[in-house]
Amino acid sequence: MKKSEMKIKDLYSLDHTMAKSLLEQFEYPWEALAHIGEYVEKLGESLSKNEYMNPAKGIWIHKSAKVAPTAGIIGPVIIGPEAEVRHCAFIRGKVIIGANAVVGNSSELKNVILFDNVQVPHYNYVGDSILGYKAHMGAGSITSNVKSDKALVKVHAEDGDIETGLKKFGAMIGDEVEVGCGSVLNPGTVIGKNSNIYPLSSVRTCVDAGSIYKKQGEVAKKQ
Repeated sequence: MKKSEMKIKDLYSLDHTMAKSLLEQFEYPWEALAHIGEYVEKLGESLSKNEYMNPAKGIWIHKSAKVAPTAGIIGPVIIGPEAEVRHCAFIRGKVIIGANAVVGNSSELKNVILFDNVQVPHYNYVGDSILGYKAHMGAGSITSNVKSDKALVKVHAEDGDIETGLKKFGAMIGDEVEVGCGSVLNPGTVIGKNSNIYPLSSVRTCVDAGSIYKKQGEVAKKQ
């Protein structure tokens, strides 16, 4: 994947997120990570009180959403229409959960944008990441958001590295991406639209749109 293919307009359909006005300000999606929290707080204050409950400071939940009583939620957080937050999910703040999205049992989110219809339904960790429309993470798949040596994260494009200046950066996952069960998306991973990641993969690179990632060095184009 080249640098020109990692831009927000290439990875995401912005009509499927309430974070549209935030993302439109930037070229690359990871540039928005540092601003999610303040955006959620500002947007939350503007939401209709007829449509959204505000059960605690910095937490807005659409009245049609389903939130398990065992879920742990720390603001600022917005949970959109018809979204579902299941048993023992842990939402650690600076999170937007889109319409019809699913956050499953024992899944954890931190500094994340989930577009509409995203599913992280079983034992997932998603941190400092953006998941596009209808993206799905299989059971036990995670985004690793800090390098083992604690160095700043670089994005490795075909035509050179991009210095992000970020210590915490998980994955930018495009629209309609399928991530297989038990996979680890290492810091700085970018996955193009409509791609599939094989189960038990360790992804340390960027994956072109419309690809099937089998393992490092073995990536096929969808037919």
